[in-house]
Amino acid sequence: MSLTCGLECVVFIGFARWAWKRCTYVGSNDSETWPPATPEEFEPVPRICRITLAVYETDLRKPQYAPKGGYRLNPDWVVKRVSYEQTEGRSPPYLIYLDHDFKEIVLAIRGLNLARESDYKVLLNNRLGRQMFDGGYVHHGLLKSATWLLNQESETLRKLWEENGKEYSMVFAGHSLGSGVAALMTVVVVNDRDKVGGIPRNKIRCYAVAPARCMSLNLAVKYADVINSIVLQDDFLPRTPTPLEDIFKSLFCLPCLLLLVCLRDTFIPEARKLGDLRRLYAPGRMYHIVERKFCTCGRFPPEVRTAIPVDERFEHIVLSRNATSDHGIIAIERESEKALKLMMESPPEPTVPPKVQKLERLETIEKEHKDALERAVSLNIPIAASTSAKPSANETLPGKEEMPSQAEGDDAPKTKLTSSSRSENWDELVEKLFQRNDSGNLVLKQETDTQE
Repeated sequence: MSLTCGLECVVFIGFARWAWKRCTYVGSNDSETWPPATPEEFEPVPRICRITLAVYETDLRKPQYAPKGGYRLNPDWVVKRVSYEQTEGRSPPYLIYLDHDFKEIVLAIRGLNLARESDYKVLLNNRLGRQMFDGGYVHHGLLKSATWLLNQESETLRKLWEENGKEYSMVFAGHSLGSGVAALMTVVVVNDRDKVGGIPRNKIRCYAVAPARCMSLNLAVKYADVINSIVLQDDFLPRTPTPLEDIFKSLFCLPCLLLLVCLRDTFIPEARKLGDLRRLYAPGRMYHIVERKFCTCGRFPPEVRTAIPVDERFEHIVLSRNATSDHGIIAIERESEKALKLMMESPPEPTVPPKVQKLERLETIEKEHKDALERAVSLNIPIAASTSAKPSANETLPGKEEMPSQAEGDDAPKTKLTSSSRSENWDELVEKLFQRNDSGNLVLKQETDTQE
């Protein structure tokens, strides 16, 4: 009898401890050790959010979501707007915007439309991330949509870049569902830049706003120098490891689903998560906008933290009433604008000139990317195939409407990596990304057009 009571007490205490930790976990905990972002690197985010928000508008000259201040989109610089009828459900609506003020060619993609069946078809076309691409796994439906969109608009993007003296940067942006399409489109363009005129990698950028988990961890770290994810406080989508199709099937019981996912993930060891090569993650470098803290009422002045996390990459569901409201593009645009103003108003360090600060931050960003890659190697994160400079012919843009899946379906052969093959794959990756200097230390290779 006493033994039974003791076991019951242990179970009760364990459950109470778990419940306390889960209920007191807030969104700011994910990035509490991250350094703050600088105004120079975060400056494009509110502007890109504003351009992405324009895809939701019906009349750009009379916007429904008119900004109270900050950046204003010029309707005369919109090169093309594409609706659902024009995409025929193959991708969400998008626009191409030529920003002469900042010398950028922006392709912005809208998020999920709950009233459109075609958006659900893109989400449901995944089958647990069994699409292999560039040495990792990606969401099949999002990659298919990105490939179709790029096949449609590559000629337009190439002409815009060449007509403007090849000086403009190319920016892919998206919100929610569109963020996954934009991120995977960026990966495809980086691997096949001739499709858009041979633009150098350092002129390609992606901003995934409220990002979907669309690529395996090795790809998320590998492309952290070109892909940036923006997360507002408690947003549920970047934190939800459950496949996107299951999330939106259960949309009208989303709180119940998040609670069950939170309970399930508590009992999954971190090593098992990192060892699952089919597990999808939010892409690239993370920018976390924090405005609420534990046991506080109301909102604080937003602050932005940034890092390239490898382990603990937004893995914990936040049980918050703001988990869905923080997903909205309007809220993200508003809070990012506030955060940028606060960063601009804060006095700079008097002893360091601004140019030196910018140079030092650039070197720091490169070092963070190198450290994240080395951290991934040290954790033995598996990759699906040997990483190459370019994917195979089936994985690049062959001009076809669809890209065949290499490992799709229940009968597809499963990729099984032993510890030795996994080590060999990572050794190949390190050789391609790093070189040894005179002191024998690994340094990140500087990519040039001739090398690419």
